[in-house]
Amino acid sequence: MSITLRKAAVDDIQKIWQMQVEAFSGLLDKYQDYDLSPASEDAGRIRERFDQPETTYFFISAEGKDVGVIRVVDKKDGSRKRISPLWIMEEDRGKGYAQDAILAVEKIYGEHYWELDTILQEEGNLYLYEKMGYHQTGRIEHINDRMDIVFYEKD
Repeated sequence: MSITLRKAAVDDIQKIWQMQVEAFSGLLDKYQDYDLSPASEDAGRIRERFDQPETTYFFISAEGKDVGVIRVVDKKDGSRKRISPLWIMEEDRGKGYAQDAILAVEKIYGEHYWELDTILQEEGNLYLYEKMGYHQTGRIEHINDRMDIVFYEKD
């Protein structure tokens, strides 16, 4: 595995927010989804999620630097675990880091009974998640004329 995961601390919220805005700004420009895009969120929203007992943020580190973040939601009540969001910084994409991060969290939380969603029009995301064993549930949420959200599960 070419990455390591480092659990984020409360002092990391500002860094997580800055990375999130930067990582998702291209998608925000492309899809104009100002109400949903992680690039539109403020740091307070990250803090709200961080404070949820079921949420854990991890930095994805490779080559001596933080290349992305993955948030895992695990209610520990038998419901599906959730990845939301996962991002790799633009300059670090295409190196397998997202795949390695998914494998790493599955090693921690178990490889079965997961869910996530992504932009239907982002074929690279669809390819990644399907390669990792996720399947579309059939649920698609229309956001605007440019974008739809597709839902995935892994059993």
